[in-house]
Amino acid sequence: MKNDNERIALVGLGYVGLPVAIALAEKYQDVVGFDVSQRRVEALRDKHDWTGEIEGARLAASSLQVTSDPADLAECTFFIVTVPTPIDDANEPDLTPVVSACRLIAPYLTSGAVVVFESTVYPGVTDDVCAPLLEEHSGLIRGRDFFLGYSPERINPGDKEHRLDTITKIIAAEDETTLTRLRSVYGSVVSAGLHEAPSIKVAEAAKVIENTQRDLNIALMNELALILDRMGIRTRDVLDAAGTKWNFLRFSPGLVGGHCIGVDPYYLTHASEKIGYMPEVILAGRRVNNGMGAFIAHKALSMIKDSKITDTSAQSRIGVLGLTFKENVPDLRNSKVPDVIETLREAGAHVLVHDPRVDPEEARHEYGIDLSEADAFVDLDAVIFAVPHDEFGDWIPGLADRLRSGGVVVDVRSFVDRSCLPSTLRYWSL
Repeated sequence: MKNDNERIALVGLGYVGLPVAIALAEKYQDVVGFDVSQRRVEALRDKHDWTGEIEGARLAASSLQVTSDPADLAECTFFIVTVPTPIDDANEPDLTPVVSACRLIAPYLTSGAVVVFESTVYPGVTDDVCAPLLEEHSGLIRGRDFFLGYSPERINPGDKEHRLDTITKIIAAEDETTLTRLRSVYGSVVSAGLHEAPSIKVAEAAKVIENTQRDLNIALMNELALILDRMGIRTRDVLDAAGTKWNFLRFSPGLVGGHCIGVDPYYLTHASEKIGYMPEVILAGRRVNNGMGAFIAHKALSMIKDSKITDTSAQSRIGVLGLTFKENVPDLRNSKVPDVIETLREAGAHVLVHDPRVDPEEARHEYGIDLSEADAFVDLDAVIFAVPHDEFGDWIPGLADRLRSGGVVVDVRSFVDRSCLPSTLRYWSL
């Protein structure tokens, strides 16, 4: 049964937090959405979600109170933390956002409050990191004055089929009473049902292995692509043939970025190393996936050289289509396309980058990359379809006009139908 007395606070209004906040605001009268970014708050107040996850009409109809003022968290009884959990330059977990969130909400905890973390962490973070911080900055005692839960996010940016309400939600809590409150809150917005994990650590572990498994499966496909390329065999043709078997897993090679798949395995390996086990398979998969950007760049440069379009890489003019971590989203988090661009530029090539989904200021801020307009993509030695946005389908019929004679088309995700290209162009896909 839904408890109408809950006053709910969402901390972090990004790809994960906003959909949860909006859904809960459609069921509860008092829902506060907090974000440290005043720019984000102002955009949401203007009924604009730049992540593209929530439509303007739904934002306009929502009763969600959006704020960047921590004081608005006062009197909330149920806190959901959905801040990001990135990695640092050494591929170690960066818990700074989670730590900051704990310090932020702690002064507003009152007797009986529940704090649920959705942020991806390694097993033990909720108990060993978050709980002491909340106690320290609230003056309250965990398990007596406030209570903890964990419910890992499963948001897939840009996916219109698998949404918050249609994905089974894992919930876990430190006691049965708290679990009942999680069951009430999440059960009111998730029609697909709830899975009740036996402990918070189990729920934390479930989240990191979900994406670790996917990372490893893609790494296998990428390694196969490296092998098959040396054999002169097109990987896509092999996968199409192998995929006719009923139990073949349909994964594809590609650039592995984003906030989850390219990050979560490092949370698991960090926890593993802390307890004395040095993981091998997981890190091997990460090495393969992290090397794909450079491989694709070198492949493009090699094909240009073989085509004898230019004498040296320094004379090459290469267009890169797409900068986001996946197709049809504006999300730049942990994109591996910049790896391709950096390798090309280190070889001396002149690189143009175009992505209609990306805010040019964000591209410049995150990666120091200046986006080019579509009409600048002329007289090119090569075009790299790095991200298969739907918009790039319109580029295919006129692609030959943008390339020099003998130009190269590098198709990372097998987006282009080779039969649609003239025989004068050299084509390669991962």
